[in-house]
Amino acid sequence: MDVSLVIPLFNEDESLSELYEWIIRVTEAEKLSAEIIFVDDGSTDNSWALIEKLAAKDERVKGIHFRRNHGKSAGLNVGFAAATGEVVITMDADMQDSPDEIPGLRKMIIEDGYDMVSGWKKKRYDPLSKTIPTKLFNWATRKMSKIDLNDFNCGLKVYRLEVVKNIDVNGEMHRYIPFLAKNAGFGKIAEKVVEHRARKYGVTKFGLERFVNGFLDLLTLAFVSKFAKRPMHFFGVFGMITFAVGFLAAAYLGGYKLYSMHYLGDKARLVTENAWFYIALTSMIIGTLLFMTGFLAEIIVRNSGRKTEYTVDHRLNF
Repeated sequence: MDVSLVIPLFNEDESLSELYEWIIRVTEAEKLSAEIIFVDDGSTDNSWALIEKLAAKDERVKGIHFRRNHGKSAGLNVGFAAATGEVVITMDADMQDSPDEIPGLRKMIIEDGYDMVSGWKKKRYDPLSKTIPTKLFNWATRKMSKIDLNDFNCGLKVYRLEVVKNIDVNGEMHRYIPFLAKNAGFGKIAEKVVEHRARKYGVTKFGLERFVNGFLDLLTLAFVSKFAKRPMHFFGVFGMITFAVGFLAAAYLGGYKLYSMHYLGDKARLVTENAWFYIALTSMIIGTLLFMTGFLAEIIVRNSGRKTEYTVDHRLNF
């Protein structure tokens, strides 16, 4: 199989037939053997019925249907698990990604030797309320990941098959697939300017809250990329430092109390009347809790190897 196209979707019945015909036209013109994997993320419109019709007439079309909406990351994760092509391409189903980009993207993997190539929608047809937060998001991700890409969240991407088989896209991590690929050891990542088409059907499924969630996910990923396999190195270090600060402060207060008792006798101030006593005590408690958190996290990491599972209720042509 030359190429697998993984297309997650939610309520896109208006565009599916047109998108399918466009993909077939491009792949047949390039003489590429292809499979089209539509992942229906619990659509409430006619999307799944259309996928069933397409799969019935063309064995190249494969369908996966979720019982409920899990999100784009879940759709990509399950689609990646099902893909068998030498090259895997992802795109959105809303017709804003152009299938005409397929040959050029595939060439960068097969001939240029990249592990993955991310599309860059340099000229966008989006309002300022979306483009400005997107630029800030891409800047923050670029700085934190050390990957020189301009458009991390572009749905049009291409991968070598082994890349998608070695990453786990859960939560809302579809925005950070280049980061995930790099952490998995696939460092040959490039970018290609692609066409961004004006929306023809439907409305966007994402609101402004995705930028807040995206930033929180970025912080999570930055932490996980460094400490996922060794959480004690983070929690243990900060726990010991915090405990040590509290212990030294308490020791100082205790020593000062003994000194005061020796020279002042009954007039010596009680330790519990000093605010620093409670600060020192709190520091030791927090330090102990951080250390125990790291210890328990180490146990969980060493005994956890399961991937996230999703409720798939139908599969077609698998």
